[in-house]
Amino acid sequence: MPVWFYRLSSPPYFYTRCKPWARWLGAVSGAAMIVGLFGALVLAPPDYQQGESYRIIYVHVPAAWMSLFAYVFMATTAAIGLIWRIKVAECLARSAAPLGASFTFLTLATGSLWGKPMWGTWWVWDARLTSELLLLFLYMGYMALNSAIDDPRRAARASGVLALVGVVNIPVIHYSVEWWSTLHQGPTITRLDAPAIHLSMLVPLLLMAFAFTTYFCAVLLLRTRYELLSRERHTEWAKRAVREASP
Repeated sequence: MPVWFYRLSSPPYFYTRCKPWARWLGAVSGAAMIVGLFGALVLAPPDYQQGESYRIIYVHVPAAWMSLFAYVFMATTAAIGLIWRIKVAECLARSAAPLGASFTFLTLATGSLWGKPMWGTWWVWDARLTSELLLLFLYMGYMALNSAIDDPRRAARASGVLALVGVVNIPVIHYSVEWWSTLHQGPTITRLDAPAIHLSMLVPLLLMAFAFTTYFCAVLLLRTRYELLSRERHTEWAKRAVREASP
């Protein structure tokens, strides 16, 4: 394996890198969010069918993307923890779960807000919506199982298996609008020929997606920093880190 992998798998090394990386990513996320929102709310024209109500996609779509990305990331780091018993990977998986659950809840909430004026109802048992709701339950189950076991290593292994089993839901969510006849619209950006959205609307959407991604990475690093310190609190490097952080 490459040297950088071994370095990042060291809790003291990863801990010292989390804060500066999080600061940089947070600044990038804030800048992208400001520019993206300006483009979404001011520069982008109204939709010819949905009018101004379509602008909720600038939160809904990035949140939906992140709900899937966070789960894949959580399952991947959980698998690394299961295979190589790397504490940093276990902490990353544990830290990603609440963030992924928050993005999933935001996806469902904004989807309901958009669905009421467009579909005439807050909720339908649509394939995309139902599988996204199942994703929220998977996040909650992972967090509940991880918290129910006192031993961190055993908790990481048990919840990691659950995370890997739940990966089967990810392609179901992504392809549900193609496999079944659903109310939810089909893909407009990831089409093979060309995105079915004008560039003036697409650019702010991509900026918001980038802002959400960098925000996730920044908060993930801060949460992982705390997880590492909490798990390694009895080690010498953790005690030294606490002393250095104390005023």
